[in-house]
Amino acid sequence: MVITIIGVLIALLLPAVQAAREAARRASCLNNLRQIGLGLHGYHEACGCFPPGGIEHQMMINPKTGERYGADGRQLAWSAFLLPFIEQQPLFERIDFSKTFDSADNAQAAAVVISTYICPTVARTSRLIDGRGVTDYGGIYGERIQFPGGPARQNNPPKGVMLYDRAICIRDIQDGTSYTLIVSEDSAWADGQWINGLNIFDQAYAINFPPDPDNGIYPENEIRSQHPGGANGAFCDGSARFLSETMRLQTLAAICTRAGGEIAGDF
Repeated sequence: MVITIIGVLIALLLPAVQAAREAARRASCLNNLRQIGLGLHGYHEACGCFPPGGIEHQMMINPKTGERYGADGRQLAWSAFLLPFIEQQPLFERIDFSKTFDSADNAQAAAVVISTYICPTVARTSRLIDGRGVTDYGGIYGERIQFPGGPARQNNPPKGVMLYDRAICIRDIQDGTSYTLIVSEDSAWADGQWINGLNIFDQAYAINFPPDPDNGIYPENEIRSQHPGGANGAFCDGSARFLSETMRLQTLAAICTRAGGEIAGDF
C-alpha cells in the first residue's frame, strides 16, 4: 500500500516538475533573445543601422577594416556581425569576412558553440551542424502569410528588417519598433548555423506550424520552437516576448513587416 501511494504521488508530481523545468528553459531562451536585442541596439548605436541579414552579392564592406570585397551567394549572417555586441569580440576577430561562411579559413571559428544562440528546450544530439555551431534564432526577412480565402501574397520586395545586402535603420521602421519583430526562434531546420547567411526567413504559416504528417518534414524554416503554445521573439525596440501560436494571422503578418502600415493591436 505504501509503495502504491508513493507511486501515485510521483505520478502526480512529475508533470509539475516537468512544467517547472520547461518554464525555466523558456525564460532562459527569452533572456537569450533579450541579449540579442540589446546587442542589435549596440550595433545600431555604433554603426547607425542594424546589421544586414546576410551577405549575398558583391561590394559589401568588411566590418573590421571598411574594405570593400566581393561575395557570391548567401554567405555570412547577421549573427556573425553581431558577435562584438554580445561579448564575443575575440571570436569575431577570428572570422575572415572576405571569405564565405563555409570556407576552410573560417572552419575553426564557425565550430565555436555560442550559448546565447541556443534555446535550452531544443532536444539535440550535437550542437554542431556540419561542423559549425548551431543557432535556434533567425532574422525576419518579411512575410507572405496566406489568409483564408484571400489572394496569394508575396514577400517581394522583402518587408522585414533582416535583408540581404541591405542594412535597415530605425528610421526605416515606420510601423514602430515595439511592433516590429527582428529575430525569433527558428528551431528544427537543416541550415541553423550562426555563421550561415541562410539564417533569415520570411514567415508563411502560423507560429509552430506542424510538419507534413506524411513525412514529418517541416515545409520550411519559420517561427518555430519546442516550447508548448508558442515561440519567443525579439523586437526592434530591444524587448523580447513570448508569441502565442494562436495569434491571429493578420497580427502575425503585421509584426513581421517594418513599414506595412498595419495596425497590429495587442498580441
